[in-house]
Amino acid sequence: MNKVILILSDALRYDVAKDNMGFLGHLVETKQASLYKIIGELPSMSRPMYETIHTGLPSSEHGIVANSIVRLSNQPNIFRSVKDAGKVTAAAAYYWYSELYNRAPYDRIDDKETDEDSLNIQHGRFYTEDDYPDVELFASAAHLVRKFSPDYLLLHPMGMDYHGETFGSDSKEYRNHAIYQDSKLAPLLMEWRERGCTIFVTGDHGINADGAHGGTTHQQRTVPFFVIQPSGRGRGEVDESMSHLQIAPTILKLLDIQIPATMKQKPLAFD
Repeated sequence: MNKVILILSDALRYDVAKDNMGFLGHLVETKQASLYKIIGELPSMSRPMYETIHTGLPSSEHGIVANSIVRLSNQPNIFRSVKDAGKVTAAAAYYWYSELYNRAPYDRIDDKETDEDSLNIQHGRFYTEDDYPDVELFASAAHLVRKFSPDYLLLHPMGMDYHGETFGSDSKEYRNHAIYQDSKLAPLLMEWRERGCTIFVTGDHGINADGAHGGTTHQQRTVPFFVIQPSGRGRGEVDESMSHLQIAPTILKLLDIQIPATMKQKPLAFD
């Protein structure tokens, strides 16, 4: 049975990932993985892109057009589709995901850890501070995989965004954090591949030298899309771009779940 893990590294820029994430680079170089480039949807802001990635819709259609909009998603999305299909969902993620797919507004006590089959994110582990350690979040995600074996897991670390906004994208702190994330993810990627999971690693947006995002420059919107399949086969660096809008239908296709009519982009095809 197919299972999918989406690692959405907040503010992970394409060039920084390609130059500094050595284990992912090794998998691409040896064609154990594929690397696509995404020219991100706009605005290059977090909450709008969380919803775009999970609904396959541009911001003007799903209505989450700014970080300040706090409400539940009202569109078909990955979490709802997976849950309604009788499969298991999980997330280790920033609390905005809880507000989009479980309950809004977020309650720091009641919503921090959720294990409720009726929720769209059935098994959730959420955090509220932007400097929350990525390594602790990775451990939460790994625990969710081992305990609940979710069909769809979202892992959403904030470390790249925090270091990029604090120090700027041209800083050693931002670049070195990409190395850090890669090294901490490496053993988990291998464990999850052995468990039969298809793993995607991507970003919601990039960031510029001023530590800002939201605009239209390539620094602010170009992100990677790594594909790691349980077969251990990949295409290496792929000379073609893809869209954020393709992620949701691709995940549902892999999980053999009917793709909602609102998700109009063609899913990626894998060998």
